[in-house]
Amino acid sequence: MPTLRSGSLLADVSARGAAVRVLRDGERDLVTSWPADGPIPYYSGTVLAPWPNRVAGARYVFDGEEHRLPVNEPDRGHALHGLVAEAEWTVAEFLQVEDDHAFVRLTLALEPSPGYPFSLGLEIVHRLGSGGLTSTLTARNTGDRPAPYGCGPHPWLLSDVDELHLPASQVLLVDEALVPRELTGVETTPYDFREPRKVGDTAIDHAFTGLSEGRVRHGCVEIVWDAAVMPWVQVCTGTGLGHAGLAVEPMTCPPDAFNSGTGLIRLAPGRSHEASWTIRTVSAAG
Repeated sequence: MPTLRSGSLLADVSARGAAVRVLRDGERDLVTSWPADGPIPYYSGTVLAPWPNRVAGARYVFDGEEHRLPVNEPDRGHALHGLVAEAEWTVAEFLQVEDDHAFVRLTLALEPSPGYPFSLGLEIVHRLGSGGLTSTLTARNTGDRPAPYGCGPHPWLLSDVDELHLPASQVLLVDEALVPRELTGVETTPYDFREPRKVGDTAIDHAFTGLSEGRVRHGCVEIVWDAAVMPWVQVCTGTGLGHAGLAVEPMTCPPDAFNSGTGLIRLAPGRSHEASWTIRTVSAAG
């Protein structure tokens, strides 16, 4: 699979899940990596579509028709992180310009399947340059009827510094099955990181909104995006998973949007949706 290079930056992209498998600045890893021939741990670096996070009970109603999705989170009975995170994407284009910049474009045709009888053409471009790794995901409805849609990435950011800056004023509280329960102000919770502070032993696995900007910084690495396109972000400390890093997942919609309708994109036939995000070191942010 392609290795992208730009100065001190290096990125390896996998056809599985169109995932960023490695992102490194010199000797420093910016995301949690995994072996090229191994399983993808906890969705590390994958693309989440046509929904991010969970569809509660693996069922939803769209345009008056009930759909039942395959359950891939059996302990909770949910459909988790869409349909393409384990799919084999096709490398359609790759370009490396000396050691200055590079990009790779991957494509996937998502055909109708149980619980999601809609057709999408997906394309993602991972572009590495001096400003970091920018990923742009485009979804086009190739079918003949509207399709429910949402998306986001799933990187686990790595930093030697235990500090989180999360400029979000609201957090979505959940029940024991991680189903949304209440949207509330962060000031009444342990999850107020509007000013940078240590995470410590705070266990986080929540969606946040009310973003003053699309930017989350974890020590020496950050992810930035357009908050008007992706007004939500899921943050997970991986407590109890034994997995390194902090998951920071910008999203077009909150968990269980296929049922709540909050932020859900109704993608008409022939229409497209585009979302981008950039992972970079703080020094590269300028």
